[in-house]
Amino acid sequence: MVPSSLEPTASISAPPPIGVLISGRGSNLQAIMTAIDEGRLHARIAVVLSNRADAAGLARATAAGLVVDVVDHRAFPSRADFEEALARRLREARVTLICLAGFMR
Repeated sequence: MVPSSLEPTASISAPPPIGVLISGRGSNLQAIMTAIDEGRLHARIAVVLSNRADAAGLARATAAGLVVDVVDHRAFPSRADFEEALARRLREARVTLICLAGFMR
């Protein structure tokens, strides 16, 4: 007999929104997108952020229809200010998990 706590439920929770931070080609982002598409990862990418406007992974994310944004670290007087801007953007996207997918900052 299966304990009632282990029996399948009638509804599956909505996939949690995640934020993916990248700095380069986006190969780790692609692995996350593939895992979601194949049902191996129960998540939804809410936003893809990069500290580099020329990160090739941004094009990959845009092509997939994902929300993308650049938070250029050079635009901030301090690392703390940059990190606060990143945190603010992630809060705005209401993410519950942050994936550092090759993020170099």
